[in-house]
Amino acid sequence: MIPKRSGPMLFGLLLSGLMSLLVSGISTFRAVGLGPHFGGMWTSAWLTAWLVALQVVLVVAPLARKVVSQLTAAD
Repeated sequence: MIPKRSGPMLFGLLLSGLMSLLVSGISTFRAVGLGPHFGGMWTSAWLTAWLVALQVVLVVAPLARKVVSQLTAAD
């Protein structure tokens, strides 16, 4: 089991991975279509995007949580 204190890092890893997978897949499909090299191009685009997205999520997520906290009312 992963320690609870690792939760935000794991969340960022999963969120950035899934979102970059989806967006790079759509972008690759729109750019080159579903040809024979689609899988390799998508994988390459996804790994590059994930490296960037992970860094952005880890920096931006705490700021986004703070803004959401300020915009929402307490129960």
